[in-house]
Amino acid sequence: MPLDRRLTLSAALLAVVAGVVPATAAHAAASPFAGPAARTAAPAPAPAPAPTPDLEAVTQALKNTTAAGAPGAMVRITGSGAPLTSAVGVQDRTTGAAMDLNGRFRIGSVTKTFSSVVLLQLVNEGKLSLDAPVNQYLPGLLPDDRITVRHLLTHRSGLADYTNAMFDKTVPGFEAVRNKVFTYQELVALSLREPRTTEPGVSYNYSNTNFVVVGMLIEKATGHGVAKEYDTRIIKPLKLKNTSYVHPSTKIKGAHLHGYLTPDEAEAPLVDSTEQTVSWAQSAGAMISSAADLNTFMSALLGGKLLAPAMLDAMLNVTPTDTTNTRFYGLGLRRYDLSCGTSVYGHTGTVQGFYTYAFATRDGKRSLAAVANTSNRGAANTALGGTLEGAFCGKKGPTAPTAKRSFALVPPLTAAPAEQDLPEHGSR
Repeated sequence: MPLDRRLTLSAALLAVVAGVVPATAAHAAASPFAGPAARTAAPAPAPAPAPTPDLEAVTQALKNTTAAGAPGAMVRITGSGAPLTSAVGVQDRTTGAAMDLNGRFRIGSVTKTFSSVVLLQLVNEGKLSLDAPVNQYLPGLLPDDRITVRHLLTHRSGLADYTNAMFDKTVPGFEAVRNKVFTYQELVALSLREPRTTEPGVSYNYSNTNFVVVGMLIEKATGHGVAKEYDTRIIKPLKLKNTSYVHPSTKIKGAHLHGYLTPDEAEAPLVDSTEQTVSWAQSAGAMISSAADLNTFMSALLGGKLLAPAMLDAMLNVTPTDTTNTRFYGLGLRRYDLSCGTSVYGHTGTVQGFYTYAFATRDGKRSLAAVANTSNRGAANTALGGTLEGAFCGKKGPTAPTAKRSFALVPPLTAAPAEQDLPEHGSR
């Protein structure tokens, strides 16, 4: 759910010290209303044999994440024999319990990829069309008949993100909705109070509103709640035993990580945000999962086990979202081009108290799931993204010595701040 905001200078400096993060971006397929910004991305480089993951570099990225303010961070990598794992810090600041590699956590916007898979299955079944107007299926919902289903999935609808106003003040905004239950219509109404960001199809602008409407489309096309569709189409077929959509329940069942929200005010204590309805997000970000389940999901998706070939091709049809030509978005899926030339596909996730990265290679043979139990701390998010380089690029050559610093972070490399899935205002 990234917003097109840049981190403060202090965040950028820390990000540079914290390691390499792939630039992400979203792109949408071309449309009759698309302007120059919606140009098609160059194809991803042909995959080379994946090098052995550099677990030392991955662990250092986790240490960078806790140094930047996360209580704990962990990663699980598959595709090189037995899964490789690493964890630092604590999952519960009260008990001091170490991070549990099998623990469940809130995955935030990684939910969007689950929602996209379900919707694309419905397209394949002839129940929806990507280029049909949303109002054809949900009459009168949106103020512009030009907004198509594809525009939602590619964040090119122009619908404002209601979370900008909702979380303008991070902790007060969260506490106001922590236990609240919204209807989809109420969330769309919050968006429509704000000016639209662009004409349909013209440019990328990340908005949680898009995937709220995707949830509405899924429910209209099937006659079922999204929870049942996630369960029957993804969770049960893949045997994802730790994945669920429990909205509006506030609890995470079983062994789980505690999430900690960073207040906007410097030095203010972290807020335990573990229990919440996540009703403000629903089909845009309310799912719960585990590292192992996210590995399985992303590998299955990229390996062609969830979508027909034509639908997977459509999902992977990405376009750049900035001038660097390194950040891309398809249909509910990001592409990151890493420093070694490898492209990986997946999604980031932010929900109060948790940052998540879930990515895999194009063939699905290697996957990564990483999580840190904080949010509103951009430097920690950027540092966590550094796990991707070590996981998919392997060992790098020696780096030049650098001046001694007062904090234990890796030498500076080329880095880009992590994109934001929610508004973030805290100290970086």
